Amino acid sequence: MARIERIELKMVDLRPKVERTDAIQSFVSQETPLVTITDSDGAVGMGYSYTIGTGGSSVMRLLADHLVPRLLGRDADRIEAIWHELEFATHATTIGAITSIALAAIDTALWDLRARRQNLPLWKLAGGAKDRCPLYTTEGGWLHIPVEALVEDALEAQARGFSGSKVKIGKPHGSEDFARLAAVRKAVGDDYEIMTDANQGFSVDEAIRRAERLRDLDLGWIEEPLPADDIDGHVRLNRATATPVAIGESLYSIRHFREYMQKGACSIVQVDAGRIGGITPWLKVAHAAEAFDMPVCPHFLMELHVSLACAVQNGKYVEYIPQLDDITATKMVVENGMALAPTAPGLGIDWDWDAIRSRSIQEFERDFRKGA
Repeated sequence: MARIERIELKMVDLRPKVERTDAIQSFVSQETPLVTITDSDGAVGMGYSYTIGTGGSSVMRLLADHLVPRLLGRDADRIEAIWHELEFATHATTIGAITSIALAAIDTALWDLRARRQNLPLWKLAGGAKDRCPLYTTEGGWLHIPVEALVEDALEAQARGFSGSKVKIGKPHGSEDFARLAAVRKAVGDDYEIMTDANQGFSVDEAIRRAERLRDLDLGWIEEPLPADDIDGHVRLNRATATPVAIGESLYSIRHFREYMQKGACSIVQVDAGRIGGITPWLKVAHAAEAFDMPVCPHFLMELHVSLACAVQNGKYVEYIPQLDDITATKMVVENGMALAPTAPGLGIDWDWDAIRSRSIQEFERDFRKGA
């Protein structure tokens, strides 16, 4: 039985290569907590999570002060027990983003460690449903981007074999959103998916109004149309529109997802391993979604989610937003518009340790060792 001997904490700040704006914010920084776990046999696993520019220091303090010290000496294979113990240890702050982001970095490291010890890629260890998954791109669909550039990016993605493009919505008037999306639809034709994302920017009545206006464009979905905690509002919207309603980016508990699915408040599940608390709860949500005949289209983190989307039968899409390029030696493999599941053991992310060390924020570096 291999026990946890050492845990290293780092955080790097990754700046997006393109400007990213949506209906409520600009995404200018990805604070990326990194957790490296070494067991008594010398096996190593690394996990990570993220913020979009705020809260990173709080995540690191929660890890260092309350979570990581509980792990030393534990059996690294008891991932389920560890996850529940850590969640209970933070029950006063659960359920919330800071706690879930911290749990995610630890849980992902433990899964990476387990997969490496068993010499299996994560997607096989977690289910092995398929070895590739269709891609859609978001990187060229931000709210500030002019119509001509939206069209150009969608056509380029279509030519590469991508299945769709996501365009942000939430302009001051619905006619602006319609004009942008109509131009993309005219350019790509009817066989290419167009997804939309409102980033929680609408009221219920406005979301219903805009969804009706956009109905004839045959959209793949409308994502986060309302504040994430407004479940009843999502029920009203989902009943009022034929356009699928996608949720999950801003949910932090498997019970939140259960309530959305039970009440008919969504039709597409976008569970994010970096926000739900890691791979352990991600798989629970994905399997629950399958029971409701709902596809899983995970939000962001394509380098991790390609493995998870391939692990489960109902993993439908991976979202293309390259964000780890500056701290990885190789990129996620894309072939004919499909994201290929990694073949290397573990997460299959080829970390560039020199780049990580050069970008690590020294203030948050910590090294915990058993007996020290």
